Amino acid sequence: MSRRNRWIWVLIFMVIIIPALRIEAKQDPYAAKKKRMSDKVRRMFYHAYDSYMMYAFPHDELKPLTKTFTDSLSELGNLRLEHLPQEYNGSALTLIESLSSLAILGNHTEFEKAVLWLSENLTFDVDARINLFECNIRVLGGLVSAHILATDSTNRLGKGMYKNELLLLAEELGKRFLPAFDTPTGLPYAWINLKHGVMDNEITETSTSGCGSLILEMGALSHLTGDPRFESAALRALRKLWSMRSSLNLLGTTLDVETGEWIEYSSGIGAGVDSFYEYLLKAHILFGREEYWRMFQSAYLAVQKYFRHGPWYHEADMRTGRATFWQLTSLQAFWPGLQVLVGDIAAANSSHREFFHVWQKFGVLPERYLLDHQMLHPTEKYYPLRPELAESTFYLYQATKDPWYLEVGESIVDSLNLHTRVEGGFASIRDVTTMELEDHQHSFFLAETCKYLYLLFDDSFLVNQNYIFTTEGHPLPILSSWHERLPVAYIPSNWTSVKSEYQPKRASAMSLRMCPANCGNELLQSACHIPDFRVDHRCLTDEDCGIDSTSCRRRSCSMAGFCGLWLSI
Repeated sequence: MSRRNRWIWVLIFMVIIIPALRIEAKQDPYAAKKKRMSDKVRRMFYHAYDSYMMYAFPHDELKPLTKTFTDSLSELGNLRLEHLPQEYNGSALTLIESLSSLAILGNHTEFEKAVLWLSENLTFDVDARINLFECNIRVLGGLVSAHILATDSTNRLGKGMYKNELLLLAEELGKRFLPAFDTPTGLPYAWINLKHGVMDNEITETSTSGCGSLILEMGALSHLTGDPRFESAALRALRKLWSMRSSLNLLGTTLDVETGEWIEYSSGIGAGVDSFYEYLLKAHILFGREEYWRMFQSAYLAVQKYFRHGPWYHEADMRTGRATFWQLTSLQAFWPGLQVLVGDIAAANSSHREFFHVWQKFGVLPERYLLDHQMLHPTEKYYPLRPELAESTFYLYQATKDPWYLEVGESIVDSLNLHTRVEGGFASIRDVTTMELEDHQHSFFLAETCKYLYLLFDDSFLVNQNYIFTTEGHPLPILSSWHERLPVAYIPSNWTSVKSEYQPKRASAMSLRMCPANCGNELLQSACHIPDFRVDHRCLTDEDCGIDSTSCRRRSCSMAGFCGLWLSI
């Protein structure tokens, strides 16, 4: 096995994915707590799921206060079920989103019933305008993941009962996506009609996430079907998007798919951009392509340099790096989880604690909080049962085994039960200052929020398994057969300096591709941190100085002979 492949598996087993549990002589002191909390989360999931099945199925999502339904995919596309009346517009979205959660909970009977029902009823041959990004992560991702789970040794359905129907549905949906990529730039339209393709006078504006977060689902579909068109289309779009970055390696938030010009130059790590960063790293893990790593490494260091302010991340202009908006958005809470995957544990813990502090302040995490004014955004005070804080808590506990994260998870569970549980399911919060409820139970509550909370307390599903989770929480297995082969002689150039007898430890944790906690006696404080050559920080030239752990800026040698951030003073 080459060096290049070895680091992937080391990171997978040690940090990224939960390693096989070892039987230890000493009993886990938190076993009883984990069992109690996993049972509580299980009850939460089934309260939400059973309420959906009773009051909303086979429509898209549940309205828990009135015990009715909403066909939320009317915004994404009305995916009719062929055996239902013509006027019906539901797609059983919540059922599709719940498939992998049912498998993780070990409910093989309900998983089998759901798979067979969808196999017999779901069709995409409809005159419907759908949002490509949302339909990709929710429907295509849900189907691909469920197909893999339906055919593995743990969840395999009864002999002869399942004949790859979900994969066939996913392939059909993928083919209906392809016309969206037929643009001068290769960047896909945000909206497409499943029957007629791109409509006349279709809007040409899309987001960075919308055209840069398709590679996991479409890449997996290509590997499963042998049809390279899906992965090729998503990769072409990703490459074009990356070519549009600024000289600072920053991207904007929205762009025009026909001209390839940016519309909104300000961006951060939240809405409109978040999953772009996530998919660069996860695509590298899933497919092993070095190109994804190079993109992610450059993008991550740029984020740390221009967006990070202590534990917070503000927004900045991609052209200048100057701060534009100082605000916390709930979607940013995914970032610590991503930092765990790259091994930046200290930075992840720092940001996660601040997000949890805001959660404790309001009881849940508001959609937007103005950091510069220390106040809620006047119109975005809601909490729609988002999963991002639970997701990051799960990853940090797996990386550190610090029981404090179990306490965080328990607090999240208690808050959800206290503030959002109603007789008909779980309701979103319209205003976090009054806890006024909104009549909507989003499908991602079952696909992600409950899933990550359950895995925090019971990770048995992941024993002897290696998965990554898509941005919608659907697990995809890490398979060597999906990995790009590299020459045995491949050695990254930045490893050469690490082995230098005269310049020890002259590389960052990121360039070494290892968790900072494994860097010997000296703990690297972040993935970009490079220590000064001398422990007393004395220097003769700038080459004796490293890279600052907080700002990711290069330190320089002063006239007095000490390393520091002198050029920024």
